[in-house]
Amino acid sequence: MPLSFLFFLLLLGIVGLIFIPSSQTLVMRQFALGITSAVFVSSLFLWLGFDQSTPKFQFIVDRLWLPIANINLILGVDGISLFFVMLTTLIFPLCLLASWSFNKEKVKTYLISFLGMEFILLLVFTNLDLLFFYIFFEAVLIPMFLVIGIYGSRERKIRAAYMFFLYTLLGSLFMLIGIIYIYLFAGSTNYEILSVITFSSYDQKWLWFAFFASFAAKVPMLPVHIWLPEAHVEAPTAGSVILAGILLKLGSYGFLRFSLGLFPLASVYFTPFIFSLSLLGVVYTSLTAIRQTDLKRLIAYTSVAHMNLVMIGLFTGTVIGLEAAILQSLSHGFVSSALFLIIGVLYDRWHSRVVKYYGGLTHTMPIFVTIFLFFTMANLGLPGTSSFIGEFLLLVSAFEANSTACFFAATSMILGGGYSLWLFNRIAYGNIKLIGVDLSFREFMVFLPLLLSTLFMGIYPNIFFSVMHATVSNLVWVDLWL
Repeated sequence: MPLSFLFFLLLLGIVGLIFIPSSQTLVMRQFALGITSAVFVSSLFLWLGFDQSTPKFQFIVDRLWLPIANINLILGVDGISLFFVMLTTLIFPLCLLASWSFNKEKVKTYLISFLGMEFILLLVFTNLDLLFFYIFFEAVLIPMFLVIGIYGSRERKIRAAYMFFLYTLLGSLFMLIGIIYIYLFAGSTNYEILSVITFSSYDQKWLWFAFFASFAAKVPMLPVHIWLPEAHVEAPTAGSVILAGILLKLGSYGFLRFSLGLFPLASVYFTPFIFSLSLLGVVYTSLTAIRQTDLKRLIAYTSVAHMNLVMIGLFTGTVIGLEAAILQSLSHGFVSSALFLIIGVLYDRWHSRVVKYYGGLTHTMPIFVTIFLFFTMANLGLPGTSSFIGEFLLLVSAFEANSTACFFAATSMILGGGYSLWLFNRIAYGNIKLIGVDLSFREFMVFLPLLLSTLFMGIYPNIFFSVMHATVSNLVWVDLWL
């Protein structure tokens, strides 16, 4: 099934929502859920039709845009971007299903924002032109800004929305300068053309740093991580799921696709810098997570720790390290999304995210606590879950690159056990503080795909590695890294 069909479905959904009367709330919800579900099913055909033996881009869509300037809109997927596309198409219908009882005003704007966000994110992950990548990379800020600013849960939502917008926008201005220089130097912004052009060592270093400023804010890395906990706390549940499950992956995807792909010499040069910054981020945010009293803020800091661990894997310069980083990114998309949905279930019932107000839920909500326990174990890397595969291989590759870095990176598993188990213990056990109903069938069906995906990736990861192996092997320049 061609890639363009996914975008056609989403455009159809956006146009359809515009013409559905605002009073028909249920019809709009059903229509949006149907469209996003159809997009996910269509993305499965991309996987089924994907040729694993070649590192080349497949399902190419090439549209003339500015032929005089040699700039075209080119879309395609390879072994790296395929699973990010599928993660995106999986998370969005689950978000819409989770927010089924969302009863604030302007439901139409809410649904259009989510469909527009999915449309733009798919363009980001499939784009093969540097200029268009920048445009869509920044355009995704607009619908998320609206979701946080309009549908946030507290008065600080405007401040959080502006903080999210400005942090990520200002960092990307340096990338725009780099893209303009690349176009003037190479005469094209086509990624496939640029990948065979060799920039000088000096050019690579400053261009790498220009791109770093943009991607580091999205990962996020220290010290530009401040916007993330604030945005998570103020965003509605579905907004937090998109932030953690997909938007943070834009940073790691950008490093993987452009920093490593176009500037390999600079990537080697700055590896100690990335290791130092990432290790500091892992330890600092893990310790910060332990002392949090707000459920969302706690999970937000754990997301920063996990994504900084991914950065270490990306810059080990080995096939195992890169594949483990991609797998861990996908795993984080499943697990962190589920944890934010779990917090959303609690917030829907009692409208509080303060940890001390909860306790003894295992007596009144056994199904909920069972699912919470599973994703808590997955978050700290229990064998049999997707996080274990990713973290174990990340640490193996880190040990090969730098044993000291591996030692400090491994503390994330110890600290992760600390904040994850302590959080679960306080909410699930102890005296009964609140009495509520267990998960409904709709809520259970939101968690089921994430639970099955986490298990499947943990038990049979080779099906994912086999798809990405040719692309990753082609990306790693062994003579440079060694």
